Amino acid sequence: MKISCLLGSPRKESNSAAIAGRFVETAESLGAKVETVVLNQLNYRGCQGCMSCKTTSDKCVLKDDLAGVLEALKDADIVVMAMPVYCSDVPGQVKCFLDRTFSYLKPDFRTEANPSRIPLGKKLIFIITQGAPAEEMFADIPQRYTGFLKRSMGFGDTYVIRGIGVGAGGAVGVPDSYLQKAEELARSLL
Repeated sequence: MKISCLLGSPRKESNSAAIAGRFVETAESLGAKVETVVLNQLNYRGCQGCMSCKTTSDKCVLKDDLAGVLEALKDADIVVMAMPVYCSDVPGQVKCFLDRTFSYLKPDFRTEANPSRIPLGKKLIFIITQGAPAEEMFADIPQRYTGFLKRSMGFGDTYVIRGIGVGAGGAVGVPDSYLQKAEELARSLL
């Protein structure tokens, strides 16, 4: 089992990374091969809207640190994406990555039954933490982005772990219940 883990927080010791870390540690202990990428340590740009991935190439034509990550994700069985909520949405590091996954869509993606160039059936683990304690706040974020990722990357099963009331004011510390949820999910998938 091959797992790609993308950490989208600009903070090194983030709460979302801690939850993803528990998933990854458990998966590795069960024999999975894991590659973790910290988006904030890469030098890359968002989609430039050039449409080359639809007209002259079957992949993004930008040559930066994200190019290899985009290629590696094609081979993963499970993709873990972990991030905090920043300014009522995903952090800029994640948004730029998500925009670049537009290159995974076939030129006729609007009418194609299977619009993704990526093999179908990968699993997505979407981990997001928010300082706000109200569950209804930011509930649209996982729905919005997992829906897009299902289309662009051909994900099958999608699992969401929302850390609510975690990290308010930049505090570090994840309640055990979220870490246990990540561990249990890894055990159920491997």
